Amino acid sequence: MKIDTLLAGLDAVSDGAGGLVPPLRLAVTHAAQPGAPASGYARSGAEGETLLETILARLDGAATALAFASGASAALAALALVPPGREVLLEAEGYYEFRGILARATALRGLSLRLVDMTDLEAVAGMLSSGRTGLVWAEFPGNPLWQVPDLPRLSGLAHQAGALLLVDATAATPHHIRPLSLGADVALHSATKFLNGHGDVLAGALALAESAARPALMQHRTDTGTTLAPFGEWLLLRGLRTFVLRMERASATAARLAGWLADRGLQVHYPGLPDHPQHALACAQYTNGFGPVLSFRMGSAARADAVVAAVQVFRRATSLGSTESLIERRAETEGAGTRCPEDLIRLSIGLEAAEDLIGDLQGALDTLPKG
Repeated sequence: MKIDTLLAGLDAVSDGAGGLVPPLRLAVTHAAQPGAPASGYARSGAEGETLLETILARLDGAATALAFASGASAALAALALVPPGREVLLEAEGYYEFRGILARATALRGLSLRLVDMTDLEAVAGMLSSGRTGLVWAEFPGNPLWQVPDLPRLSGLAHQAGALLLVDATAATPHHIRPLSLGADVALHSATKFLNGHGDVLAGALALAESAARPALMQHRTDTGTTLAPFGEWLLLRGLRTFVLRMERASATAARLAGWLADRGLQVHYPGLPDHPQHALACAQYTNGFGPVLSFRMGSAARADAVVAAVQVFRRATSLGSTESLIERRAETEGAGTRCPEDLIRLSIGLEAAEDLIGDLQGALDTLPKG
């Protein structure tokens, strides 16, 4: 069955009375039923996979999947897979929030964190040679420069060194990349973003190539109280029904915008452009296009700020994946200690007409002094 069909009907879901919308069950306490064992407290989650987790697993081609209360809680749960005393190799030019979260969390857990450019396989191999690495943490693509790692080769290096490979595929989503099919052990998603697609849910997910780690991750989720709440799960299922259509539209618009910006002489970061440094790798690994996010450079922070301030259709906000298109000068968002270029503008493309977004950017660029 095609993913489009699976999601449109939510795997032929029924509410038990003929309704075609999954029921919303909010109870946190359940009375024991005759002849059945007592139900646990809702913080523990379901005994087996929920409908949402089954669908998430099928999206990623995974053995199993787990839903969490946020992308950050899913990320922290993944650290439970790393034995004490080992190290985590993290993409150096990746999502800044996770860099901070993981720096604090690894220190508390007795793990060490090292940063490396995941597109530099020699550097990765050199760090793995220590024999201490338990987890290689890549992003596909890296946010906000959208660099593209070679997942099959990263997987080979990690496994040869006795480490797991986790790939944060939030920005690409399973519509464009299925990391487990390229050798990854874990795929991470901030389901808050494109999987939900409506800007009204906090959720995260881990998809696993093998189900053996599921009990440990479930226990971590119970212990930390990070089970996804029923209403969030219900909203995420609703959002997934239109996932493929939304990704097709947003990704096609992003590709058009990237080409339009490049034609105006701006430096554009987008894996679908022929001059992207890993374009050949992107073509070999992406499916269905190259995603709905891109960045471009303006030459100075002041010029970038002027563009961000002048747009009318784009919304000035920091996130990804909702119906509205978002714009930000990324270094301003990240603040002190940012590794992001000061003049870089990040765009997350939504569902507006491409012509309106192009016109909006054109109008903003026209406000800049010439020369």
